[in-house]
Amino acid sequence: MRYKNLRRVAAAALLSTGLLVMAGCATESTYGPATGRGFERSGYSDRMIEPNRFSVSFAGNSYTSRDTVERYLLYRAAELTVQQGFDYFILVDRNTDKRTRTYATPTFEPGPYGYGYWGPTWRYRGRGFGWRYWDPYFGDPFWDRSVDINTVDKYEASAEIVMGHGPKPTDNVRAFDARQVMSNLGPSIVMPK
Repeated sequence: MRYKNLRRVAAAALLSTGLLVMAGCATESTYGPATGRGFERSGYSDRMIEPNRFSVSFAGNSYTSRDTVERYLLYRAAELTVQQGFDYFILVDRNTDKRTRTYATPTFEPGPYGYGYWGPTWRYRGRGFGWRYWDPYFGDPFWDRSVDINTVDKYEASAEIVMGHGPKPTDNVRAFDARQVMSNLGPSIVMPK
């Protein structure tokens, strides 16, 4: 009886450890310079248009919420404004894009049909069984429970900012005091370790 309980406790501990390790790997983007390309790009980037005008963007990974991406964009605009020696910035233009990509696991590849002719067949790697083939006469991979279809959403926020010296214009709702933005948003910004 003791041995059975010990095995259950050990199995539960192993499962919990595995879930914690997986959760640690799947985290939202941290605040830092952009890395990667295309759909895999994550982080901030900026480009000078004029001495007081910049284009700023922040792209999150597939675990980063829209709110976080927009917050990191504002923080980067404020940080860049201070780095350039200015006091406030005005958001001239601001946009947030949502990109969606759907993945099939395993991936499907077109393959030869019959005796070297091309036809409607697909080769795919089945979970635990290696490579398999699908064609219209011998089965359907969507009935195969080893195929997973996942949809991934990513957000990227971008803005064009104009920087200025002195107190921010009080009559412009798109004007932000850079140091105040950094002070208010700073505690919620996750820096890389």
